[in-house]
Amino acid sequence: MQIYTKAYISLSLFLSFSAFSQEKFQDTTSTSQLEEVVVTGQFEPQSINKSVFNVKVITSQDIQNLAANNLGDVLNQYLNITVRPSGSDGRSTVSLFGLDAQYFKILVDNVPLVNEAGLGNNIDLSQINLNDIEQIEIIEGSMGVTHGANAVSGILNIITKKNSIHKWSIFATAQEETVNNEFALFDKGRHIQSLKVSHKLSENWFVSLGGNRNDFQGYLGEKEGPNHVENDGLRGYNWLPKEQINSNALISYSKDDFRIFYKFEYLDEKVEFFNSVVQSGFNTQLGSYRYSDDKRYFTDRYYHHLNGVGKLFSKLHYNVSVSHQKQARNVEDFRTLIVSKNELNNVEVKDQSMEVLYSTGTLSNFFTNDKVDLQIGYELVNNQGFSLVQEENNNVSPVRKRLENYDFFVSSEIKATDRFSVRPGLRFSSQSRFENQYASSLGLRYLFDKGIEVRGSLGKSFRTPTFEELYSKQIFDGHHFTGNENLKPETSTSYEVSFKKISYLDSNFRLSNMLTASFLDVDDRIDMAFVRFNEGSGIPEYEYINISKYKMWNASTNHQLKGENLVLNFGASIVGISQVIKNQIFTSDDKYLYSFNLNASASYTVPKWATTFSAYYKYNGKTQQFVESTSQYVISDIEASNWLDASIRKSFFKNKFDLTIGARNILDVTNVNQSRTNEGAGHAVTSSVMLAYGRSYFAKLTYNLNF
Repeated sequence: MQIYTKAYISLSLFLSFSAFSQEKFQDTTSTSQLEEVVVTGQFEPQSINKSVFNVKVITSQDIQNLAANNLGDVLNQYLNITVRPSGSDGRSTVSLFGLDAQYFKILVDNVPLVNEAGLGNNIDLSQINLNDIEQIEIIEGSMGVTHGANAVSGILNIITKKNSIHKWSIFATAQEETVNNEFALFDKGRHIQSLKVSHKLSENWFVSLGGNRNDFQGYLGEKEGPNHVENDGLRGYNWLPKEQINSNALISYSKDDFRIFYKFEYLDEKVEFFNSVVQSGFNTQLGSYRYSDDKRYFTDRYYHHLNGVGKLFSKLHYNVSVSHQKQARNVEDFRTLIVSKNELNNVEVKDQSMEVLYSTGTLSNFFTNDKVDLQIGYELVNNQGFSLVQEENNNVSPVRKRLENYDFFVSSEIKATDRFSVRPGLRFSSQSRFENQYASSLGLRYLFDKGIEVRGSLGKSFRTPTFEELYSKQIFDGHHFTGNENLKPETSTSYEVSFKKISYLDSNFRLSNMLTASFLDVDDRIDMAFVRFNEGSGIPEYEYINISKYKMWNASTNHQLKGENLVLNFGASIVGISQVIKNQIFTSDDKYLYSFNLNASASYTVPKWATTFSAYYKYNGKTQQFVESTSQYVISDIEASNWLDASIRKSFFKNKFDLTIGARNILDVTNVNQSRTNEGAGHAVTSSVMLAYGRSYFAKLTYNLNF
């Protein structure tokens, strides 16, 4: 770690301060071409250098070069983010700065996206399709004032396309991808097809329709598939087969300062789980037979979003969104007769669902003075949650609860001088289930000479308990895990300071260097902990309680060289995490545990060949965490891993066709070892953490017709 730390600091200082010493060449043409426009956290869309917040942008070009199937494919390359797949239900979630997906909010066009267990948080990344994306914007740190509850570690906003310069556009895509070394045209590998048709009806009206099918046939690995008849633990898949169908429709109208759009999306997903336990049976009709008890997960999501932007009294800017969303998961249990492949005793029940009526709106531009701007806003959330819980004696019962909040916030941007901007903000949240909550923030930006930008921020936010943390119950076979309706929201404070230098080496190249330091402190963190022994049975009972503390500091550096045909990126970070975990018997140490990460990417376009060469690399350093042993909390090590993607994208036939070929996970990462996960009786047991299914190759062909 000392070697990594010294190398990181030396390289960061060298790159940053050598760039800081360069003079900026004034070239307004290059500036306008290279400047990025962002919308997340802004009063109005504006150039990224004018934003008080540090906004990181993932471009549509990056998404195309990666041939990304879903959001997880993109975020695998992002610094400080870990994508966590699950082998039990096929979900993939995100962790930022060691905090799981409940602290990181995902939005689509500034509206949080629903899942079967919440709104905006704990989203399954594999369910987010990227076919219609303009760009992805990420802000790290507390964003509680502008985006409400659970925006603790950061937010991710997906900006979708809502217009076109062409009268007609048709995009058709076919993509074939191996899954490690497994591939066949129909029953192995990944097979993707998509189609989008858009039409500009007039100068004011625009419509589009699209659909996408993503057929992932699972990954066997050392498993033998669903037809394996031996009870040796080898039946089934390492990664579950999953089929997703996405469809969307958009209609928009714009005239002068008024814009309105309505967007509809539908997701239909099927995931198949094949039990590794094979059992024997006998009856007079079948004789001796082998069977297994399997499952299917069916997920449906409906997404409606109506947005209007315009002016009141020719002055005040308004932006209002209304959204109705519902996601539900059904589980089908059935018995598979393995040899004959027949199914028996099929029973399908609704397992979880969340239905949300959501609205948010802002009003700004109150003053004629361009030195001061004021924004007031509201957010209304009506969550209707449903879940099946398992009570004692194997009884299953439904739980239906409604969670509501009514939020009002105010934010101001004060341009004290042409160089110095201040942005204070405050949010009040009236909660139906908890005490009223508050969030506050203060952002600062100062522009020095020679392209140096300094930003600082302070944010206080909160996370409300999830439906599972409040109402879940899993009581069976000596296991007793329950939610807790008396939980209170977590509170957090974050600090960040950054230094950025932009230099124009000549009229074609821009060099950007940034150093960032941040700190996050979370109080009353919710965790599952042992609370008591059952008086009658003596079974240990576990419950969600407000018990943990969490602190994180991060130092990171990001560098970009961008030209007309070349983009180079390099980033590195050191993260230290301290957390206190307790149960009724013992408490973990609160010392800081450190990890080192870096990423780099390169993209070069050869105009003469209409070809782009790209490579993306990420190093995830060794991480540590406290795990519970028989008599104390001990430190568990998770091995380091390296991730590398590369692709070649070629346009031909007058840009009507794009062909992208490449490899994902070239370094063949699958599982990494985690130590001391089940320590007892003097033995330290090592287990594996599933990260990926190994190296895969892909070919993607897109037909573009614009006229």
